[in-house]
Formats: sequence, C-alpha cells, structure tokens
Amino acid sequence: MDFLLQHLNTNNIAGLLAIFIVSYFINNRFGSAKRQKAPEAAGGWPLIGHLHLFTGSQLPHISLGALAEKYGPVYTIRIGVHPALVISSWELAKECFTTNDVAACSRAKFIGANHLTYNYAMLGFSPYGPFWRNMRKITALELLSNRRLELLKDVRASEMEISLKKLYKVWTQKKDIGSGYVSLEMKQWFGDLTLNVVLRMVVGKRFIGAMATSDEKEAPKARQCQKAFRDFFHLVGLSLVGDAIPWLGWLDSLLGGHEKAMKKTAKEMDFLVTEWLEEHKQRRASGEGKGHQDFMDVMLSILEGVDLAGFDADTVNKATCLNMIAGGNDTTMALLFSQLLQAT
Repeated sequence: MDFLLQHLNTNNIAGLLAIFIVSYFINNRFGSAKRQKAPEAAGGWPLIGHLHLFTGSQLPHISLGALAEKYGPVYTIRIGVHPALVISSWELAKECFTTNDVAACSRAKFIGANHLTYNYAMLGFSPYGPFWRNMRKITALELLSNRRLELLKDVRASEMEISLKKLYKVWTQKKDIGSGYVSLEMKQWFGDLTLNVVLRMVVGKRFIGAMATSDEKEAPKARQCQKAFRDFFHLVGLSLVGDAIPWLGWLDSLLGGHEKAMKKTAKEMDFLVTEWLEEHKQRRASGEGKGHQDFMDVMLSILEGVDLAGFDADTVNKATCLNMIAGGNDTTMALLFSQLLQAT
C-alpha cells in the first residue's frame, strides 16, 4: 500500500490519463439496488483486494489505465476491505467535482489524518458539513481573497528579494573558486522561498533558508521547523496496513513503525504552532497586534461564536493555519520546480 501511495504522490501524471480514486461505501453512496453499478475488476484477492496489482514495477496509474481499457472509464476495485471507485475519464472526473461535488468532497478516514490533522479538524481532511463550510468560507475570505492577496503582496516581493540577495551573496563568495559557477539545489531553494512566503502570510514568521549565514541562534529552530514540515508532507500521504485492513493495524510496528512516526511528528508540529499561537495571544493582549495582522491574528478574532463542531478555538486555529502552510508550500514548490524543468 505504501508503494501505491508513494507513486501516486510523487509521479507527475499531467498529460496522461487522469485517474481519480474516490473511496466510498457502496451501500451508502448508491443505496438503490436498481441502479446500474460499475463493474468490479477481476483478480481481487481475499483481504487485500486488488493491492497486489500495484506491487510490480509498473506505475500505479499505468496499471489503473490498463484496467480502464478493459472495464471502461468507471469501474471498482478493492483497497484491502474497502471498495473504491476508479474514474479514468476527465469528463466524468469533472462531473464528480462539479455536479456531484458534495458526494465527492469528503476524504476517506485514515490513520495518518487521525494523528496529523487534529482528528480531522484540518479543513483539507474534515468531512463535509457545517464545520467544513464555515472554515472554507473563513479561509476563502481571510487568506485567499483578492483583497488579502493584495494586502500581502509586499510579503511575496520582499521574500523574493531576500532569496535573490542570498543567492547573489553565495555566488560572490564562491565565484573565484573553480569554474566561477555555483551549484544550487533549486528544489531546496524553491522550498525555502515558498515556505518563507506562506509562513509570513499565515503566522508572521519566516524560515531561515539553507544558504543563510546569520541568525545562528534561530538556526536550530528553523531546521526543526523544516524537518517537521518535511516529515508531515511525507507521513500524511502514507497509507498503512490498518487503513486497508483495519484488524491488521498492529502489523505496522513490525513493518516500519509509521504510526509511531506520525504521532511523534504530530507532537512536534503542535509544539511549534502552539508556540506561535501563544505569541500571537500575548501580542494581542498587550495591544501590539493592532497593526498588520496575519492569518492567525484574524483567526483569533473571528472564531468566537462560530460552530466548531465540538473543537475548541485554539485547536481549530492551529489546525487551519497548519493546513494553509502545508497546502500552500508543497504544491507551490512543486509547480515552480516543474516550470523550471520545462524551461531547461
């Protein structure tokens, strides 16, 4: 299962057959037995379902595409004991996220989300309902709106300027050594840049890049922050044995201990964001936060009186801010890196 998710997360399949797997419970989603059901792909095994089809050298989306040629654009497979609908037509995929978006907007529950998203308090992982709608509205208006982006344009400009100055400084220090060229890990550079921009927008902090030569006192905390987010991006995309076959979840401790790592990373992430939240509260109490407000400041002001589905305001604030940081950093870095590759 790890093999499947790893390739689905890391392989760019743009331009290829679009494969969307939407986990669902057949009886709940399609209720009526009179409705025509999508065919189930042959070859499923007891307990593991069709997982064995994705353990070879062939990439998962290629395997799913081959099944689509045989069974049509819509068919079902079993991921362990869970049935899943596979859609390999962009027209049908579009319909899922427009006409039938309510039915497809909730993610299936899995172990990683339970540990790393404050028990599904993160917007990107919470089930559809009043809480999801409220938080989506808040994030759309207070962080992703044109007005907010315009207010924060100086953040983007200043971070780009800082990154370019650091790059130039490194070149001036090393240009006389060897060929006069300086090797740069562009993926790391883009990652530092996007993380700085997102952190400043969300919590008013910035990450010290890999090329920084100052602020040595803050360097350990910066490395801790970077490692925590890197581990989060990796672990939240993993699917464990217990996700596919719940009663075999105990095998994870024998096969790699990913659940233990998830708990450890969740604790580290919570420590970081709790520290940021307390700083914001103290600044607000002292009256220092009346000027420029980042997203966490705004959340402190508007969460009062909102239906939080049983979560406390601090948990929702931390979960939503982490969601914004995680969602805005990894995808933006990947997009920038892909554009660079296309230009070379």
